[in-house]
Amino acid sequence: MSSAAEPLHVRWLGRVPYGEALAVQEALFSHGARNHLLLLEHRHVFTYGSRADIASNVLVDPISVGAELIPVNRGGDVTYHGPGQLVGYPILSLGAKHGGQSGPADTVAHVRNVEQLVIDSLGELGLANAGRLPDYPGVWIDPTGANPRKICAIGIRVSRGRSMHGFGLNVNTDMRYLREYIVPCGIANRPVTSLAEEGVDATMAEVVDVVARLAAARWGTGAIERQDVAWRERADDLSAFSRGEGPGAPVRSAADHGVLAPPPSSSTSARPEPVRLLGRLAQAGVTDAVALSARKPEWLRPKVHHGPEVLSLKRTVRDLNLITVCEEAGCPNLSDCWADGTATFMVLGERCTRACGFCLVDTHKPLPPSADEPQRVAEAVVRMGLAHAVLTMVARDDLDDGGMAHVAACVEAIRLARPETRIETLISDAKGDAASLSLLFESRPDVMNHNMETVPRLQRAVRPSAGYARSLSVLARATAIGLTVKSGLVVGMGETPDEVDGVLADLASIGVDIVTIGQYLRPTSHHLPVERWVEPHEFDRWKVIGESLGIGHIEASPLTRSSYHARQSAEAVNIRVG
Repeated sequence: MSSAAEPLHVRWLGRVPYGEALAVQEALFSHGARNHLLLLEHRHVFTYGSRADIASNVLVDPISVGAELIPVNRGGDVTYHGPGQLVGYPILSLGAKHGGQSGPADTVAHVRNVEQLVIDSLGELGLANAGRLPDYPGVWIDPTGANPRKICAIGIRVSRGRSMHGFGLNVNTDMRYLREYIVPCGIANRPVTSLAEEGVDATMAEVVDVVARLAAARWGTGAIERQDVAWRERADDLSAFSRGEGPGAPVRSAADHGVLAPPPSSSTSARPEPVRLLGRLAQAGVTDAVALSARKPEWLRPKVHHGPEVLSLKRTVRDLNLITVCEEAGCPNLSDCWADGTATFMVLGERCTRACGFCLVDTHKPLPPSADEPQRVAEAVVRMGLAHAVLTMVARDDLDDGGMAHVAACVEAIRLARPETRIETLISDAKGDAASLSLLFESRPDVMNHNMETVPRLQRAVRPSAGYARSLSVLARATAIGLTVKSGLVVGMGETPDEVDGVLADLASIGVDIVTIGQYLRPTSHHLPVERWVEPHEFDRWKVIGESLGIGHIEASPLTRSSYHARQSAEAVNIRVG
């Protein structure tokens, strides 16, 4: 699908570490022709281009002011990004110079386009005196007056007709970072300012709305496909376990969690619900639910048959003291997959350091990793004669590397024991740490899987310790080194069909090869409710849409899980063992 036929895909991503956003940018820049605009805030960071004068223009030790210092592949000197600054990354396919049909893109025209977007946005927000200052890129307040002051820095990169990087617009920024800690853009004799300092009392959400709408008119011929993560910002929006509170118990009242109790129609459990998560669902606009007593549709009632072969494999797993997520999660497809030579082992224990609202895995304090687990998993793969082994894991935020070295050791042990087995790893996000993820990536699993789970709007309610941008960055880093990459979604938690379409567009645009989509089934009354039963024809539609967007294979059905038909999915995108 060409970018000309599509809307501008706009994402408000919240507060994102610079390295994670850069990984997503680079994947969108490299893998697709769709037009995207990422809107976000960063944690405190100073970035600099290839010709920057670091010695002269960085005035403090960045660590002393809680900031990173990161080189980037763009023009310009040192600049700052942080809370209160709207950062926009337009990743666009640009036209050739002078309106030609071929040839290099018009970089100057693109810079002017970005400047004009900001100028027009500021005009709508009440700053009519914004404009350009000759010889100084960016957007300035009162550029022809006695005191021109910079409100927006711009730095871009254009290559092979695609653009990346963009602008940083000061909304209510801590201006010390721009006045006392660096010489912004290497311009010592020109002041900087913000919307707040210019007397404009606009929230970040209001600024984003204006910028997104005007950007769609400029780059999407007026059409926009926009999705936002939750607007409420916390430095560490972690699950109860991650905050040291343990797995918790049923709450006695909504006041215990500082939120209003949901209306009775939004919960049909006879026992108290996890009000913290229900409150987040309500904030995201989800208030309906399927009654716990409601009978599942026919298409969600699998006919399970455990024949002698499957029972034998169960004994092998027990003998080796292993955990399969197939059994742990009560997967309805166990007999189908095991009979087909595919099984999923859960390594690093059965206790998770996160408490996602849809997941049944235990959240007590985890035990240390078992040193002999890689060898036991490898022996099970040999005994079971698996053609395709999936290694999944609990989140291990208690480990410095998130458990990635241990998963890599399991990959290596299987390769030594049974080279003909295809290996798929279904991993956590390792808190987005690139070095930790590299430990796993260097083992070169045949398929690298990390699940998005849900749409941007529901991330905070469904998996409070994770994030949409972070998960995109994990997948983007894997595609960047040439791995076959897979992801998955669970539907029926309150998302709309159009939101799922948008996630598929994002996954296609960063180079994901395989996607699974399945119906959410509520594990217990203490988990998030099912908002609706998604009908089979909707899964068929997503398969058509996803594959038309360029995803190699979509496995979508009500009973699909991350590892369902894993072997067939890998073969569908021509994955060879090793």
